[in-house]
Parts: sequence; C-alpha cells; structure tokens
Amino acid sequence: MLRKRLSLFVILLLSLQTTAVRADKVDDYVKAEMQKQRIPGLSLAVVKEGKVIKAEGYGLANVEHNVPARPETVYKIGSVSKQFIATGIMLLVQEGKIGLDDKVGKYLDGTPESWNGITIRHLLTHTSGIVREGPGFDPFKDQKDFDVIKSAYQSPLRFATGEKYEYCNVGYFSLAEIIARISGESWGDFMNRRVFSPLGMTATRPTSFSAIVPNRADGYEWKNDKLQNAVEYIALRPSGAFLSTVLDLAKWDAALYTDAILKQATREQMWTPAKVNSGAEYPYGLGWQLNPLGNHRQIHHGGSLPGFRSHFSRLPDDKLSIIVLTNCESANPVVFVRGVAAIYLSDLDSK
Repeated sequence: MLRKRLSLFVILLLSLQTTAVRADKVDDYVKAEMQKQRIPGLSLAVVKEGKVIKAEGYGLANVEHNVPARPETVYKIGSVSKQFIATGIMLLVQEGKIGLDDKVGKYLDGTPESWNGITIRHLLTHTSGIVREGPGFDPFKDQKDFDVIKSAYQSPLRFATGEKYEYCNVGYFSLAEIIARISGESWGDFMNRRVFSPLGMTATRPTSFSAIVPNRADGYEWKNDKLQNAVEYIALRPSGAFLSTVLDLAKWDAALYTDAILKQATREQMWTPAKVNSGAEYPYGLGWQLNPLGNHRQIHHGGSLPGFRSHFSRLPDDKLSIIVLTNCESANPVVFVRGVAAIYLSDLDSK
C-alpha cells in the first residue's frame, strides 16, 4: 500500500513539474514574441477540457500609468463577439421564435427588393452579398443600429445571395437588430440575461466609450515608429460588440462542452461549414471560423478594433483552447495562438 501511494505521489509530482515547465515555456515565448511585435499588453488563457490551466497577463494594460496587464484586464474583443451575436440568434432558433431560413425582410422593415432572398443563415455565414460596412456608419457618432442597416439598403449587392462568402459586418448589425426586435430588449441586455450572467461572465459587456469599466485596458498603435494612444470609437458596433477578459472567455469555453446555453445539436450546427449555391463548402459556420491549425481541427475567431487585436481558438479534438487578448492595433494574436498551442501539442510547430 505504501509503495502504491509513493508511486501515485511520484506521478503527481512529475505531472506538476511538466505543467510548470510548460508554463515557463509559455511565459518565455509570449514575452519574446511581444517584444518582437512591440505589444504593450497581452492577457492569455490556456484552457484544457474547460478548466483553466494557465492564465497570465504580460506587459502593461495602461502605459501612461504603468498598470500591469492581468488575467482580469478587460479588452475590446472586436469580432470575437460575432459568436455571441450568433449565439443570441441560435437561442431564439432553439425556442422556435425564428428560423435560420426565414427571410430577413420578415423582421426588418423596408428591406429593398435585392434583399428578398437573404435569410438569417446568409447573414450568419457572410454569404448574403450585402456590402461589408453600412455607408452611413460613423465610428465617432452614436447611432441606432437600424439607421446603419438602412444606409446599406441603397447599395447594390456585391454578388448574388448565396453565391460566395464575403465578410459582412452589416449582416451582424442586422442579426443584433433581429435579437432586439424578437426579445423586446436591447441585444446587450438579452445577451447578459441569457448568456453572460448565467455563466458568471461578470466582466463581459457591450463596449462603451463613456462608462467606467473596472480593469479596462487602453488601446495603442504604432505610428511613425512611436507608440501612441489609438483612436476611440464612440459608436457601438454589434459586429464587434463586447468587452471581455480571458477569464470570462474561459468560462464561455467551458460552457461550450455542455448544454448549459446551447444544445449539442445547435453547437454542431454552428460549427458546420457553410455551403454556397454551388454546393461547395466554405470554412465558416454560424459566427465561427473553421480553419484547421496544422493537422488539428480548429473552431476559432479573431477580432480587431482600433488599439486592440484578439483571438479565441478552440481545438475540440484536443480539448484545448487558447485565448489571446492584446491592446495593440498591429498585434498578430494568431501567432501567439499557434506558438502557445505548439508547447502543448508535440506535433505542431510554432510557425
């Protein structure tokens, strides 16, 4: 019995040593890559089977006041938000309140004839043909989402609906508007009530120019070889809707292994490649990108807004997730995702 206990202790000790070695490698890698990319601040979470095995902040969340970046630091996550807007839509689909193949004109008034064939599915998969940005969008103006959507009504479709994939932020403005109209509350309140609050994602909220947000990171850019404060959007974009932390996103990652928010069939539907009219598949699902990482299946999405770059990567077959949030407009968080994943996956190189 004593020998057995000693053997178990040795196994546990070796496991802890291996974890510590990996953690040290991650720290060394991240710090070196941050210096190479000239990134002021970065927060990272590594999640295994829904449990955080490493969470760390590096550099500075605020350069002027010398505030360190931490796992609790709040960043703009840009288009990583699209999976949440898509989740809001899929919650309504689960409840039978809307259908993926419903025409958009059923929910948005005044849509032009060119939009007649556009469905909610087309909006989710970026296959609608609608222009990428609403011509009336002004990042320095507080506008109603529907005003931005309507400004795209007069623009001709860029291609026949369903013909191909082309990234479209107006589509996600439209999806957010549909959530608000069906739920009877703002899309931010709906997401908080149905997703963020139940999961304890207390730091996740719509972006705001004026609100006091504890632990908020400032955004930066390199210009003329100098670090400076990035411009600050006043507008709230549903296509890049939320502020969050790596710890909150780790809670979301854990929920995606369960039926806590979305049923398994719904999750699988969201992670199925879109089909265009020809029958060909494109590696984008419903609010998620589906490109592999090396030989590993990957469900992921990146995001950017002035002063911020982010990436959330899930490797479902390995039950490993890497979450990277930065406060630098020129950062390339995909490089960090691959480099950190390579430390945990022996067959994956860091380049």
